[in-house]
Amino acid sequence: MIYTEELQIEPGKAICYSGFREGQMPGGKVPTYEEIKEDLLLLHKRWKYLRLYDCDEHAEIVLNVIQKENFDFKVMLGAYIVAEANNYGCPWGGSYSEEQLVKNKLANVNQIKKLIHFANQYSDIIFSLSAGNEACVDWTDHYVPVESVINYVRMIKKEAKQPVTFCENYLPWLDKLKDLVEEVDFISIHTYPVWEYKNIHEALEYTKQNYYAVADTYPNKPVVITEAGWTTFSNGRGICPSNVSEEHQRIYYNDLVDWCEEAAILTFVFEAFDEPWKGSEEALEPEKHWGLFRVDRTPKLVMRGYYENLPIEN
Repeated sequence: MIYTEELQIEPGKAICYSGFREGQMPGGKVPTYEEIKEDLLLLHKRWKYLRLYDCDEHAEIVLNVIQKENFDFKVMLGAYIVAEANNYGCPWGGSYSEEQLVKNKLANVNQIKKLIHFANQYSDIIFSLSAGNEACVDWTDHYVPVESVINYVRMIKKEAKQPVTFCENYLPWLDKLKDLVEEVDFISIHTYPVWEYKNIHEALEYTKQNYYAVADTYPNKPVVITEAGWTTFSNGRGICPSNVSEEHQRIYYNDLVDWCEEAAILTFVFEAFDEPWKGSEEALEPEKHWGLFRVDRTPKLVMRGYYENLPIEN
């Protein structure tokens, strides 16, 4: 596949990593060095590539652990950019005061500068950079105009040597982000069949359709999947509870990994660990349950064959 040639990326399994545990969350308490080391000791047995979403304290500790413990990981590091414009169509709140939007713009510039700083400080670990995450899709609560994202990509490329991308749902790449395609070194798409009401038997084919819709539109631009996964619980809002389980996750994960290895598509599985801080307060909120491991680090069904000596919660 073209990405291995143009981006000089070796084949290997990839996973999204957010290490926040019970009582921890972005902007609040973060995992300790030892907690992150524990996570990476688990992950290094199976994955070569990690994707981190932002340049905050959590990411800095992760990079420090990889360096000091000499873990063989390569990292895609992202800058988490926040709203620079109102998105009144967002069902969970996408409107801000003008004063807040001005502050957000300054915060985004600082986040980009931190991304560049880390890219240069950990150049042997960080193999690619993302100028943002799901900031242009219609439903986002942190909407950033495409023109602004283009400016951030240009800032990064001017001062860092790694390939630069932007992580977004597959759909905006087909039209809304056409100008951005010219700026990035590779396209990064997210594909979630279960959020689009596909059952497990339709899932892989739908993922392929999402991927090739973008890849065929831009045949000269490498395309990477930076998020694809299957949640294991749902409260019924957006995802039918009968369409999610650990068995469904296992089927989708295995089908996805087999296809991506065969087609040589770099794919970051979402997500390493369950994230209890996400979404609503409801225990079955689907946003909390995408992990291949539970928040207590016990393996779900999909990982049991690879981590047989770990404690398993029944």
